Amino acid sequence: MTHLRIGTLLGLFAASGAIAWAGAGLWDSRGTLPAVPLLAPVALGMIAAILLGTALTLRSRLKAIRERRPGARPVEPMMAARAVVLGQASALVSAVVAGIYGGAGIFLVQEYLDVANRRDQAVYAGIAVLAGAAVCGVAIWLERICRLREDGEGPLGSPA
Repeated sequence: MTHLRIGTLLGLFAASGAIAWAGAGLWDSRGTLPAVPLLAPVALGMIAAILLGTALTLRSRLKAIRERRPGARPVEPMMAARAVVLGQASALVSAVVAGIYGGAGIFLVQEYLDVANRRDQAVYAGIAVLAGAAVCGVAIWLERICRLREDGEGPLGSPA
């Protein structure tokens, strides 16, 4: 499994943002630009919270195993791998979605800063970009938590 690269996420963000900005301009010239939903940042924030909860749980369990605490529950390698894959997929999709909202938000700020409704949508888009960045950050952290150690320990922090 390959590691997430920040450059890949930034490239996806930039490419989808540029396409969304150009698409918003074209769509607006043809008619009415669709609204940015209020629930966009909420959905991304919920994904970030779920990934954060998963990361904190796995980190505490792995720390208990490394410290050889009595009653420490081992982490199954497949569960950790599934968590990492979920994080990677979420980060890739969130980078694209955040880029789309970022491009739409930039278009709205450039064209409709004086219209209150569109200004609010630009704020929603900006918050969605921040929530998408949070998803990407937590996914990278989750991947780092589940990385196999190279200091003589076995998989996921258990003794060899």
